[in-house]
Amino acid sequence: MTIRQIFSDMDGTLLNSAGDVSPENARIIREAGIPFTLVSARSPMEMSAAIDQLQLTGPQIGYNGGLIFQKGANDWQVIEKNLLAFKTAKTLVTHLKAEFPDLSISIYDLNRWYTDRIDAAIKFEAKITKISPDLVNFTDYLAESREIFKIMLVTFSEARMKDLLMFLNDLALPGIAFAQSGTTYLEVTNAAAVKSKGIDYIIAREQLTIAETAAFGDGHNDLPMLQMVGHALVMANALPEIKAVADTIVPSNNENGVGYGIENYLLAKSAAL
Repeated sequence: MTIRQIFSDMDGTLLNSAGDVSPENARIIREAGIPFTLVSARSPMEMSAAIDQLQLTGPQIGYNGGLIFQKGANDWQVIEKNLLAFKTAKTLVTHLKAEFPDLSISIYDLNRWYTDRIDAAIKFEAKITKISPDLVNFTDYLAESREIFKIMLVTFSEARMKDLLMFLNDLALPGIAFAQSGTTYLEVTNAAAVKSKGIDYIIAREQLTIAETAAFGDGHNDLPMLQMVGHALVMANALPEIKAVADTIVPSNNENGVGYGIENYLLAKSAAL
């Protein structure tokens, strides 16, 4: 079966440790001639540079499926969005500030990233994404209703991550989903925001069969995507539980693994038919 559509996570997958698309990956993706869709927990502004470098013109998937959009000439063209309920988001942030006062918390709308404190985690995220946050007081920011796509929690402590997961489970707020990305990030979105939702849209739009689709990923939030496509390619740097769903393991994100998988697996598979 010819591969007609590729989906790819960004951080830990397409992007190297510096947060960049390598020239080799970019060349292979552009030359492959297979439609390529970014599927990321990132915001549109954090995806913009990669969209331009890869010369992508079709729909892209942000906020773990909470947003399907295209890059227009001057703005983002929203195709579909699934926002966090504002009251729920406000309740969550209030509880997190009380229970974890030193936790790094970020809030995202369509165009901006907000935080209430510049700490090591925020500096790390800014270095990777090459985007700077707006510094706000969350009490003031949440005093009026806003469109919120994602709340991001960052911790470098495995123990704290376990505490956060337990806390969110026990809090049991309605209508939210939370997904761990690697060992550092925990991202909270609308329960309808899963990577597979955006993929369903692309598959229906392009009238694809599952066998004609492939995806690259490395993290827990990639599992819905990897489990629904015809060919799941997982990075060598992924955790063991992510590798367990792979059809094939490709080199790491620092070794042009996406480009390698396209050339040596997906194009080779199509050529063999």
